Amino acid sequence: MHGGTLAVHGGALALLALAFGAVAVRGIAEPGVALAFTVLVALGECVRITLPGDREQAPIGAAGALAYALLGPLRGLPTGHGVLQTVAVTGVGLLLSLLPALVLPHRVRHHRRAPWRDRARRDGAARRLLGAGFAAAVFQPLYNSGLVDRISADGPAYGVFLALVAALAALCDATLAAVLRRDRSGLRFPAALEDELRSLFGIGTAITATGLLVSLAAGEVGLWALPLFCTPLLLAQVSFRRAAAVRATTGQTIASLARATEVAGYTPPGHARRVADTACAVGRELGLGTRELALLEYAALMHDIGQLSLVEPVPDGATALLPEEEQQRIARLGSEVIRRTGVPRQVAEQVARLADPPGGRPDGGPDGGGPQVPLAARIIRVANAHDDLLTAARGRGVGEAVGRLEVLEVLRLGRGRVYDPRVVDALVRVRG
Repeated sequence: MHGGTLAVHGGALALLALAFGAVAVRGIAEPGVALAFTVLVALGECVRITLPGDREQAPIGAAGALAYALLGPLRGLPTGHGVLQTVAVTGVGLLLSLLPALVLPHRVRHHRRAPWRDRARRDGAARRLLGAGFAAAVFQPLYNSGLVDRISADGPAYGVFLALVAALAALCDATLAAVLRRDRSGLRFPAALEDELRSLFGIGTAITATGLLVSLAAGEVGLWALPLFCTPLLLAQVSFRRAAAVRATTGQTIASLARATEVAGYTPPGHARRVADTACAVGRELGLGTRELALLEYAALMHDIGQLSLVEPVPDGATALLPEEEQQRIARLGSEVIRRTGVPRQVAEQVARLADPPGGRPDGGPDGGGPQVPLAARIIRVANAHDDLLTAARGRGVGEAVGRLEVLEVLRLGRGRVYDPRVVDALVRVRG
């Protein structure tokens, strides 16, 4: 476990232990309200969705925890649960969400990973606890001390104040998520944080808005606000699940097309996958975000699709050893095929430019693309050359270690003229 993840998990466990201790000593304020929010968090944690980048999220559970942290008056009467009870209620809800896995038949459990052993589940639980604690720590002391009473609960100022606290809580959650993703996926922290901040404009906005609305509406209608305002978020989850199914179909289409060149004998088995893995490793090293990495992987998997138009296969499928003009022709042919598959247009553009010199062609590039070659295309060109040259070295009987050094030296000699120097340097760091 990396340092950032250890700090987040350790902080969450320490806060939860402190909260349980405080509740055990002081007792539970408004037990019925606490029970209602506990059930909401527990049920919400059982209804999860997978976001791009294999990120799991429990929108209703997160919204319920935020709503309890920001809960002020309930049907016009003040509440007094405070910060630590907010954390305790969130923690109990998270623990209760594990019960379905515990009561499943043994034969079903045998084929499922236990949720407490699932890293994504643990990361999400730690974020939920710390996020709820942060929001409650900002709001509850001000509310319980009477400072918030100076703001009329019936006026817009109270809503603006809650919105500001909710926004701060969302930023806190994004920061924690970025720390955890950096340790889990190898993304650099700025890229991971950028991805998480972007997600705030998707499901993150819906979570924050729902938590805010529940806390506000509870002041008027009481606990009926929980099912009333969480239902739209549940419907939003259905839309996200459909979007995930579309992404999965796109991925299957790309994987099938990538294997077409191997099945037809144009490229060695596993070449496209190796190039994609190397390209993504270099992309992470250069700080690309989740969306950019996904498009890079798609383009890398399909980079050789243009070879299907050749009458005679290239020996060992090694396009990196062909003249530059022939590489560019194959890239353009592959781009035309990709444009008809329904994958994002950026993938076709990246494949069309992957054989261009780093600074672009004098004629401005294909399709008026301009002199600047996309970074993804420059990465794929280096990753493809790395695998082609390494395969050729193996074919000559060169040892693996010597072959890798030989390939890296060839790539270094092409820096600036054939290959992007920054990409070559990144490859040396991740594959050297």
